Amino acid sequence: MSVRGLLILGATGTIGRNTLDVVQQHPDRFRVQALTANQDVPAMLDLVRSVRPAQVAMADPSAARELAARITAEQLNTEVLAGPESITALAADSSTELVMSGVVGAAGLLPTLAAVRAGKQVLVANKEPLVMAGRLLMEAAKRHQAVLLPIDSEHNAIFQCLPMDYRCGATPKGVRRIILTASGGPFRDTAIEALAQVSPEQAVQHPNWVMGQKISVDSATMMNKGLELIEAHWLFGLPEDQIEVVVHPQSAIHSIVEYEDGSMLAQMGQSDMRVPIAHALGWPDRIGCGLGGLNLPELARMDFREPDAERYPCLGLARQALRQGEAWCNVLNAANEVAVQAFLDRQLSYTEIPEVLDACLHAVGDDQSCLVGELDAVLSLDRWARTRAAEEIAERAHA
Repeated sequence: MSVRGLLILGATGTIGRNTLDVVQQHPDRFRVQALTANQDVPAMLDLVRSVRPAQVAMADPSAARELAARITAEQLNTEVLAGPESITALAADSSTELVMSGVVGAAGLLPTLAAVRAGKQVLVANKEPLVMAGRLLMEAAKRHQAVLLPIDSEHNAIFQCLPMDYRCGATPKGVRRIILTASGGPFRDTAIEALAQVSPEQAVQHPNWVMGQKISVDSATMMNKGLELIEAHWLFGLPEDQIEVVVHPQSAIHSIVEYEDGSMLAQMGQSDMRVPIAHALGWPDRIGCGLGGLNLPELARMDFREPDAERYPCLGLARQALRQGEAWCNVLNAANEVAVQAFLDRQLSYTEIPEVLDACLHAVGDDQSCLVGELDAVLSLDRWARTRAAEEIAERAHA
């Protein structure tokens, strides 16, 4: 068995650390060739000491300079690259066969696209690139024969429930619908009238998963599920009306595929990202990740309910965006990143997040013909949406 070179985009985050945990259990299968991060120098230095990659890249040039100086001082033999363009270059470099795309937000689009255009096996953990530019990425994957493997627990579960020869981008035969499960987040039982007063500290306390701040807030608003809805549309080639969402508080079933004959296949497992990461790293084989299965008697019960539209308006906005078209999906993603950060910075209340998104979406209008399809147009619209969201937040602050 040959050892496969691996690049981890977003190595200091939750996905990156979990990937390294799985990889280090299989030194005969994987070689960590390169790591990237934004600006966390201490965390990256710790990874360089333990993993000894040939190259690392920091998006922040000043962080790259600091890291390079510390690596030199410790006489570690790792090359340090600087700037977002170096991360994109690493994604395209032929020294790696596998790319874990774990960068949070729109910053992951260019390196993910570069890896796809290089025809690599790309493990997609960040949903934003597909939400921003799903058509562009899927067409590039087909053209360059890249293999996309989903890491989001929901999409990975769906992939596992599809036939063994299924490849992302195709419409699966015989499938009636797919059902994305959602925990409901920390406020699934909170009185709706109390949501306007919830704090960032409360919003990031996910009941089942350990995740970063942004994705934890998205889980609370269920925007995370809305983005997953759009991602599922592109990954699995199904229209919006064949993709459903159900609240499942135990997070034991990660998603379900219903076939035309009425059969429903579900993937179950612990609420731990190492499970889907190990599946995708080992695919088409199965490899261990250091975890066991569920203790079913201990689980005892599984509950399901419809998502409450009043409690989770962001989910409705995502459905509306997917029906409206790709430009709305792009704007939704960008405006949400800005609004969530404003909430974390206490510049916006929790219930104002969907209000900002709705205002930005309706500012786009109906004519989207010039706003989608090419990378420059995607990036231009992303910038516009961020500016528009910031303006909307500022107007609210001065109202």
